[in-house]
Amino acid sequence: MDGSNQFTRSPLYEAQHAPRYERQKLIRSYEKKYQCRLVVMCDILFPSSITLFEEALFDADPEQDLHVILGTPGGDGETALRLARQAQARCKNLTVIVPDQAKSAGTLFALGAHQIYMGPTSDLGPIDPQFLINGSLVAAKAIIAAVENAEDRIQKNPATYPLHASLLADVTAVMVQQARDALARTDDILREALACVPGRENDEVETLVQKLKAPLIGAPKSHSAIISTDDADRFGLPVKKADPAGDRWRDVWRLWTKYAALNATRVYEGSTASYVVPSNDTAQ
Repeated sequence: MDGSNQFTRSPLYEAQHAPRYERQKLIRSYEKKYQCRLVVMCDILFPSSITLFEEALFDADPEQDLHVILGTPGGDGETALRLARQAQARCKNLTVIVPDQAKSAGTLFALGAHQIYMGPTSDLGPIDPQFLINGSLVAAKAIIAAVENAEDRIQKNPATYPLHASLLADVTAVMVQQARDALARTDDILREALACVPGRENDEVETLVQKLKAPLIGAPKSHSAIISTDDADRFGLPVKKADPAGDRWRDVWRLWTKYAALNATRVYEGSTASYVVPSNDTAQ
């Protein structure tokens, strides 16, 4: 062979996709160093996440550990359960890595892992349900509180009805009922997420449910409440606390900053698959 066919990509294609190849090189390096399969998932968690996550897991070895770097503001809790079961079915042990935030549905997904790897910047959050309204996630508690507050104000001063009707124009009666139904299921969805871990006995699940109900469901006054690494550890979650000066956290952070700089709205990436939607909404 004269070496003329040693490259499988044209120079322009190689240049256009160089950042992707650099990220995947770091992913492969992590996999080799920590003997696992690594997938990065950054997105609002809704049903479309299932197919994209499965693509990243397509050739996963069920006898190998799976590490998932997760970044999400939340989403649909039922989807989080599906993702946790999906991940557990494709690996020996599941570790969820949280470099930044994994709120709401992201926290539910993390509860279904054998281990949660968290560092000084990591943030979990309350698991109250969320709904997408005008492109933004809104907590079920906030929807119900806004409606009840409006009802109370209108009852006291009927003349304010047009104002409140305008303010809540995007909220329907069905949406309010869905929010109430979702809140009523929060205890069950917490229990189901914890039960996703193979080998976790029913007694252990129930013990964790009782420890987590207050900090993850009842106590937080805001959906944006922060649950730090130390908080999660104190609540009894299987947290592995990162050493900020250690090699592993630095490896995670070096890879994570690639996605932060990319400013992508959706990421499902591994060593062999890559679906990335940057801020200009063009899938790559």
